[in-house]
Amino acid sequence: MAKILYFDCFAGASGDMILGALLDAGLPLGELQAALGSLMIPGFRLSADRVMRSGLSATKFRVHEGDGPEAAHAQEHHHGGEGHAHHHPHAEPPAHGAATLPHAHGDHRSLADILSLIDGSALSATARRRATDLFRRLAEAEAAIHQMPVERVHLHEVGALDSIIDIVGSVFGLEWFGAGRIMASPLNVGGGMVRSAHGVFPVPAPATLRLLEGVPVYSSGVQMETVTPTGALLVTGHASDYGPLPPMKVERVGYGAGDRDLAETPNVLRIVIGDEAAGEKGERVVVLECEIDDMNPQIFGPVMERLYAAGALEVFYTAVQMKKNRPGTLMTVVAPPDAREDLTAIVFRETTTIGLRYQEVARTCLDREIVVVETEVGPVRFKIARHGAELMNAAPEFDDCAGLAAERSLPVKQVQALAVEAFWRSHRA
Repeated sequence: MAKILYFDCFAGASGDMILGALLDAGLPLGELQAALGSLMIPGFRLSADRVMRSGLSATKFRVHEGDGPEAAHAQEHHHGGEGHAHHHPHAEPPAHGAATLPHAHGDHRSLADILSLIDGSALSATARRRATDLFRRLAEAEAAIHQMPVERVHLHEVGALDSIIDIVGSVFGLEWFGAGRIMASPLNVGGGMVRSAHGVFPVPAPATLRLLEGVPVYSSGVQMETVTPTGALLVTGHASDYGPLPPMKVERVGYGAGDRDLAETPNVLRIVIGDEAAGEKGERVVVLECEIDDMNPQIFGPVMERLYAAGALEVFYTAVQMKKNRPGTLMTVVAPPDAREDLTAIVFRETTTIGLRYQEVARTCLDREIVVVETEVGPVRFKIARHGAELMNAAPEFDDCAGLAAERSLPVKQVQALAVEAFWRSHRA
């Protein structure tokens, strides 16, 4: 049974939020410290403290620079005060309603420096490869945005100590849980403007948006950067699928806190870990619906044909009573999720509706196959449905029965009965 790790990014994602959630879910801080210590970067301490975010208890992960008594005291005795808050390099100044500007984090390291540190670390070979790939991908994103070779990119954001810790630590932590499958929800990217080393940009920042290509995102309207480049890099670098929480038996839940305590919603990243629910595997489909009471009913036939030709799995009509006591028709279309936009365009173009509802749902189908059965009046195709090895249903194709009935001048129902008898006789044999 596969283990699933799910990123619930309803308030966004950042590197320290991911590490906080992993620690909250059970990753030992001592093991994380040992793994990061193998990078041989001097002068930092880690802490994981309980904080409240909109009434929800979460773990706040912090990196403290320096190795003097003050840093050690921060690690051992800090209990959630915000004076040492770890800020992300893409935070806005307070005048724009977001986090304060970052404090200095020592000298920024080049991509070559970072890859050398990773290569000499005690991380597993798999973790070293993944961390290396992540940093290269981030450098390539920055290079594409600023139109320069990768070798010349100055990694202002990820070259800082805290970002190196966030990325390498998250790679170690995600491997520690041993999930065979990592998934994520659509990412809430926030809004407003953000200040970076290159100036003030709209949210999502250019590097973040490039890293999120091909990934479902949205904005809840909150005016702050909720997905940082590091968060985008880590989620997209690990997640293989995006969507709602999958069927699973929950084993662990972890909440990683962001810097700010928002009034609207808990500023946390949630990680859910568990075993894939047995027997719950199914495919995702989208269901589109609308009611129509002002269209020539002759048009419904051609509309159905066009929807099937465009990839619909099912199309059916239901009589409904609408407002002002008008009789109407409920149109329901079931289709693969990636066909939704094409099918929606057909419905709007071919019908008189001005609105359409849709929702993505799971469905489970029996295994199906077509077999040919020889009967005393001729061959008939049967649609066979199985659940595993168990035969659940066998139905003769109506067109075959109708054709044979016409050829032999027999009632269709008699041909159907002969076909069913022949099938079960051959099946028992």
